[in-house]
Amino acid sequence: MAPVGPRTGDAIFSNVERVNAELFTLTYGAIVRQLLTDLEEVEEVNKQLDQMGYNIGIRLIDEFLAKSNVSRCIDFKETAETIAKVGFKMFLGVTASVTNWDADGTCCSIVLEDNPLVDFVELPDTCQGLYYCNILSGVIRGALEMVSMKTEVTWVRDMLRGDDAFELQVKLLKQVPEEYPYKDDE
Repeated sequence: MAPVGPRTGDAIFSNVERVNAELFTLTYGAIVRQLLTDLEEVEEVNKQLDQMGYNIGIRLIDEFLAKSNVSRCIDFKETAETIAKVGFKMFLGVTASVTNWDADGTCCSIVLEDNPLVDFVELPDTCQGLYYCNILSGVIRGALEMVSMKTEVTWVRDMLRGDDAFELQVKLLKQVPEEYPYKDDE
């Protein structure tokens, strides 16, 4: 039997169990609203959304690797492309593009033209500092950390703030060498 090759985001998305998109969007909105009520400070809500995303990302990477059959990415550029084309399609049903690479190949932007988290959302004037989708930056950061990449993920553009797209900047801070919990020579 021939080995199974990597699957595209579309192929994986068509075979994954899904929840109703409106239910997902409204549930996420309720979580953000509750955080705003409980924490009161918009900056604290941003931090909490990022931390929630990070916790999701460190678990989501296992499902991604198991279902996508992608092999180890050669470099950060390939990793970013895999996140944009396979990861976003697999979990959110949208694809993203990777642009704005720096000369070192350690910093790029992931641009989402469509974002299902923001359907039905309008930010009130009191929440103008809120990065409503900050959970996504945490998910990316957490998932990449589990594959030995320490990153910084920040929002550059946000359609809820009047921009023309959703853009995340992903910066590779450090490639962490893999450590094994035991020595082989014993």
